[in-house]
Amino acid sequence: MQVSPPAEKQTVSRSIFIGVVVFLAVAGGIALMLRSERKVPAAPPAYVANLKLSDLKLSAAENFVGASVTYLDGSVTNTGEQTVIHAVVRVVFKDGLGQTAQKEEVGLRVLQTGGPYPDAVDLSASPLGPGQTKPFRLTFEGISQQWNRAYPEIVFVDVKLK
Repeated sequence: MQVSPPAEKQTVSRSIFIGVVVFLAVAGGIALMLRSERKVPAAPPAYVANLKLSDLKLSAAENFVGASVTYLDGSVTNTGEQTVIHAVVRVVFKDGLGQTAQKEEVGLRVLQTGGPYPDAVDLSASPLGPGQTKPFRLTFEGISQQWNRAYPEIVFVDVKLK
């Protein structure tokens, strides 16, 4: 029967201890980096109550590379007393169970007719004045296959005024 010298036992124990400490330090560091604070969604500006969307229409087309593009057209009306120079909407596409299949935040783009085809431009290029109604278009590429093909939920999340 051989008995290990005490120095050898201490070296093995010390190596195991150091390995465990290093592992726990690395795991703790990764956990801290991956941990994200709960972000409370910011309330939309009060002026969004003055913006009304209507006449929504969905359409789809193929672009020049054969990918499907979905358009959401409609009208936006400013019932307030200030001019809107930028607006962002959150568009939520649902699946067959009513759960979120895809969520996107996009800038609201109004349609301008200056040539043979309407051009979708940001509100900074074509502001929406008090009492005005303008047609708009939202363009989406690559909507989730789980989308139930119903009209998505649209909520204003940011508005800039002049």
